[in-house]
Amino acid sequence: MNVSEASIPLWRQLQATAGMLQSIRGGVSGTAALERVAPELRPGVQALIFHVLRSLGRAQALRQQLAPRRAPPPADALLCTALALAWQEQDAPYEVFTLVNQAVEAAKRSPDTRQQASFINACLRRFLRERETLVAATDADPVARWNHPTWWIERLRKDWPDRWQQILAANNRHAPMSLRVNTRRTSVAAYLQMLADAGLSAVLEGPVGIELERPRPVPEIPGFADGLVSVQDGAAQLAAPLLLTGLVAPDALRVLDACAAPGGKTAHLLEMGDGRVTALEIDPQRAQRIHQTMRRLGLQAEVVVGDAANPASWWDGRLFDAILLDAPCSASGIVRRHPDVRWLRRETDIAQLGAIQARLLKVLWALLRPGGRLLYCTCSVFKAEGQDQAQTFLAHNTDAVLLPSPGHLMPGTGANEGAVPDNPNGDHDGFYFALFEKRAA
Repeated sequence: MNVSEASIPLWRQLQATAGMLQSIRGGVSGTAALERVAPELRPGVQALIFHVLRSLGRAQALRQQLAPRRAPPPADALLCTALALAWQEQDAPYEVFTLVNQAVEAAKRSPDTRQQASFINACLRRFLRERETLVAATDADPVARWNHPTWWIERLRKDWPDRWQQILAANNRHAPMSLRVNTRRTSVAAYLQMLADAGLSAVLEGPVGIELERPRPVPEIPGFADGLVSVQDGAAQLAAPLLLTGLVAPDALRVLDACAAPGGKTAHLLEMGDGRVTALEIDPQRAQRIHQTMRRLGLQAEVVVGDAANPASWWDGRLFDAILLDAPCSASGIVRRHPDVRWLRRETDIAQLGAIQARLLKVLWALLRPGGRLLYCTCSVFKAEGQDQAQTFLAHNTDAVLLPSPGHLMPGTGANEGAVPDNPNGDHDGFYFALFEKRAA
């Protein structure tokens, strides 16, 4: 039975949100944690957990002021949830006194927090009485101010001494909903008219990109089920044109999309031309998502389950004309859409991911024909996963030439470090792109 969000008590939503926060603190991704939430609660809880994660640094600093000794994890998660939602009254999703009352009710109604209900009530009532003083006491804490871990802030300060504050501020804002029109089934103009007929406002963002004025649930997007459009960030939409524009081959292009799931970039490659695209994915379950994407869009790709770092297990020995390597990374550029990432990642992850990226570049470069192109990209703003990785690759591969590429794109701003003058200035995620061409012998 469907239950309208308005009929669900707020205390239930707060319980579920606190449960998600506890799971994320335990290393579970936000996506996986949300799947554990009762279906009727998910829309409201998703909105609340995004708000909480964007204010978690401040909430934890306030909790430290209120109670230096941590309560048991379930109670601490509920207390921090309430503080994150209520600390800034003008941005609170509900009236602050309502949030406090319902958080205490949530504590009383759960066996995991019932014994700490009086403690949570005392902390939150003190917060209401002394809010301005308590907030001021946390202002000097960088984690409270920027709501990112200390190591993350310091890495951005080192990488981008003139931009780190802009990046952190952008990470705490909402991301737009961007669409990519499937020009094999409709035109951009025709789809914009379809949106207008449905009463939806949108603006053009790139050759086949459209940004909705207001996000909508994916199933409600006109034409989505019929394969007319896909949901894809504006920065991610640069990948296929960068790789394919101007590239010629004696026969139909042979293209490899390594690390391809869920298939958005694979689809864009196919929408642009008639070449043969191999979509490679190491995870069989994620590979099924590529098949689903292809069916919805009416496209065909050769979907292969295999490890990109071990071509002997899947490669037929024929060189590719083009390779897209959207490498595993920290996801530091998509924090607006996945605010849990900043709290899940550890500083040591960056070096480990960098080693994987270097290995994939080395292995896949050998699969590219002379005169072919490899596009290396990551949804990261850290130089270790972008600029530094590309420079190291060039230093070790004298047959590689770096073609004009966007370089690092900053989240939300459109600013980039590369040499592409027509790079779009839309509101997109943080990304890195480096396009390499292999010199002929």
